[in-house]
Amino acid sequence: FVLLEGTGKLHGPRPQRWLQRNGPINMNHYANKKSAAESMLDIALLMANASQLKAVMEQGPSFSFYIPLIVLISISLILQVGVGVLLIFLVKYDLNNPAKHAKLDFLNNLATGLVFIIVVVNIFITAFGVQKPVAETASRQ
Repeated sequence: FVLLEGTGKLHGPRPQRWLQRNGPINMNHYANKKSAAESMLDIALLMANASQLKAVMEQGPSFSFYIPLIVLISISLILQVGVGVLLIFLVKYDLNNPAKHAKLDFLNNLATGLVFIIVVVNIFITAFGVQKPVAETASRQ
Protein backbone atom coordinates (compact mmCIF):
# COMPACT_ATOMS: atom_id res chain seq x y z
CA PHE A 1 0.00 0.00 0.00
CA VAL A 2 1.23 3.50 -0.84
CA LEU A 3 -0.06 6.77 0.62
CA LEU A 4 -0.86 9.12 -2.27
CA GLU A 5 0.48 12.61 -1.63
CA GLY A 6 -2.12 15.26 -0.85
CA THR A 7 -5.04 12.80 -0.80
CA GLY A 8 -4.60 11.03 2.49
CA LYS A 9 -5.76 7.83 0.76
CA LEU A 10 -4.04 4.51 0.57
CA HIS A 11 -3.48 3.04 -2.86
CA GLY A 12 -2.66 -0.59 -3.29
CA PRO A 13 -3.95 -3.94 -4.41
CA ARG A 14 -7.71 -4.26 -4.47
CA PRO A 15 -9.75 -7.43 -4.01
CA GLN A 16 -10.30 -9.29 -7.27
CA ARG A 17 -14.08 -8.73 -7.09
CA TRP A 18 -13.55 -4.94 -7.36
CA LEU A 19 -11.52 -5.16 -10.55
CA GLN A 20 -13.34 -4.78 -13.85
CA ARG A 21 -13.73 -8.06 -15.62
CA ASN A 22 -12.56 -8.38 -19.20
CA GLY A 23 -15.24 -10.90 -20.14
CA PRO A 24 -18.78 -10.20 -21.31
CA ILE A 25 -21.48 -9.52 -18.74
CA ASN A 26 -23.55 -12.54 -17.76
CA MET A 27 -27.05 -11.38 -18.71
CA ASN A 28 -28.77 -14.21 -16.82
CA HIS A 29 -26.97 -13.22 -13.62
CA TYR A 30 -27.86 -9.54 -14.17
CA ALA A 31 -31.52 -10.30 -14.91
CA ASN A 32 -31.83 -12.60 -11.91
CA LYS A 33 -30.40 -9.93 -9.59
CA LYS A 34 -32.78 -7.35 -11.07
CA SER A 35 -35.78 -9.63 -10.64
CA ALA A 36 -34.77 -10.48 -7.07
CA ALA A 37 -34.54 -6.77 -6.22
CA GLU A 38 -37.95 -6.13 -7.78
CA SER A 39 -39.39 -9.04 -5.81
CA MET A 40 -38.07 -7.63 -2.53
CA LEU A 41 -39.61 -4.24 -3.29
CA ASP A 42 -42.86 -5.97 -4.23
CA ILE A 43 -42.88 -7.79 -0.88
CA ALA A 44 -42.29 -4.52 0.99
CA LEU A 45 -45.21 -2.86 -0.81
CA LEU A 46 -47.36 -5.95 -0.24
CA MET A 47 -46.74 -5.70 3.50
CA ALA A 48 -47.50 -1.96 3.49
CA ASN A 49 -50.78 -2.55 1.63
CA ALA A 50 -51.78 -5.33 4.02
CA SER A 51 -51.18 -2.93 6.91
CA GLN A 52 -53.25 -0.23 5.16
CA LEU A 53 -56.07 -2.72 4.58
CA LYS A 54 -56.04 -3.61 8.28
CA ALA A 55 -56.17 0.09 9.25
CA VAL A 56 -59.12 0.77 6.91
CA MET A 57 -61.01 -2.26 8.18
CA GLU A 58 -60.42 -1.14 11.78
CA GLN A 59 -61.97 2.23 10.96
CA GLY A 60 -65.05 0.48 9.65
CA PRO A 61 -67.72 1.46 7.13
CA SER A 62 -68.32 4.81 8.83
CA PHE A 63 -65.03 6.07 7.31
CA SER A 64 -65.95 8.24 4.29
CA PHE A 65 -63.58 6.50 1.85
CA TYR A 66 -64.04 2.97 3.23
CA ILE A 67 -65.29 1.27 0.02
CA PRO A 68 -62.92 3.07 -2.41
CA LEU A 69 -59.91 2.26 -0.22
CA ILE A 70 -60.91 -1.39 0.21
CA VAL A 71 -61.28 -1.70 -3.57
CA LEU A 72 -58.00 0.11 -4.37
CA ILE A 73 -55.97 -1.79 -1.79
CA SER A 74 -57.45 -5.09 -3.00
CA ILE A 75 -56.59 -4.23 -6.62
CA SER A 76 -53.06 -3.33 -5.57
CA LEU A 77 -52.62 -6.58 -3.62
CA ILE A 78 -53.92 -8.71 -6.51
CA LEU A 79 -51.65 -6.94 -9.02
CA GLN A 80 -48.65 -7.33 -6.70
CA VAL A 81 -49.21 -11.07 -6.41
CA GLY A 82 -49.51 -11.21 -10.22
CA VAL A 83 -46.22 -9.33 -10.67
CA GLY A 84 -44.55 -11.61 -8.14
CA VAL A 85 -45.62 -14.69 -10.08
CA LEU A 86 -44.55 -13.03 -13.35
CA LEU A 87 -41.09 -12.31 -11.91
CA ILE A 88 -40.73 -15.97 -10.96
CA PHE A 89 -41.36 -16.92 -14.61
CA LEU A 90 -38.90 -14.27 -15.82
CA VAL A 91 -36.12 -15.71 -13.65
CA LYS A 92 -36.72 -19.24 -14.98
CA TYR A 93 -36.00 -18.41 -18.63
CA ASP A 94 -32.52 -18.43 -20.18
CA LEU A 95 -31.68 -15.04 -21.70
CA ASN A 96 -29.02 -16.58 -23.92
CA ASN A 97 -31.62 -18.56 -25.87
CA PRO A 98 -32.68 -16.35 -28.82
CA ALA A 99 -35.91 -18.36 -29.21
CA LYS A 100 -37.07 -17.05 -25.80
CA HIS A 101 -36.23 -13.36 -26.42
CA ALA A 102 -39.66 -12.36 -27.77
CA LYS A 103 -41.48 -14.06 -24.89
CA LEU A 104 -39.11 -12.58 -22.30
CA ASP A 105 -39.46 -9.12 -23.82
CA PHE A 106 -43.26 -9.38 -23.64
CA LEU A 107 -43.21 -10.64 -20.04
CA ASN A 108 -40.76 -7.92 -19.01
CA ASN A 109 -42.92 -5.22 -20.64
CA LEU A 110 -46.01 -6.70 -18.96
CA ALA A 111 -44.30 -6.65 -15.55
CA THR A 112 -43.22 -3.04 -16.09
CA GLY A 113 -46.75 -2.02 -17.10
CA LEU A 114 -48.27 -3.75 -14.08
CA VAL A 115 -45.76 -2.09 -11.74
CA PHE A 116 -46.74 1.29 -13.22
CA ILE A 117 -50.43 0.54 -12.58
CA ILE A 118 -49.59 -0.52 -9.00
CA VAL A 119 -47.79 2.79 -8.45
CA VAL A 120 -50.77 4.76 -9.75
CA VAL A 121 -53.22 2.77 -7.60
CA ASN A 122 -51.02 3.37 -4.53
CA ILE A 123 -50.93 7.09 -5.25
CA PHE A 124 -54.73 7.08 -5.04
CA ILE A 125 -54.61 5.01 -1.85
CA THR A 126 -52.31 7.62 -0.33
CA ALA A 127 -54.51 10.47 -1.60
CA PHE A 128 -57.62 9.05 0.07
CA GLY A 129 -55.62 8.72 3.28
CA VAL A 130 -55.44 5.80 5.63
CA GLN A 131 -55.26 7.11 9.20
CA LYS A 132 -55.94 5.63 12.56
CA PRO A 133 -59.24 6.74 14.10
CA VAL A 134 -58.91 9.92 16.20
CA ALA A 135 -60.54 8.29 19.25
CA GLU A 136 -57.99 5.45 19.18
CA THR A 137 -54.94 7.70 19.01
CA ALA A 138 -56.35 10.04 21.70
CA SER A 139 -56.95 7.16 24.13
CA ARG A 140 -53.29 6.03 23.83
CA GLN A 141 -51.88 9.40 24.95
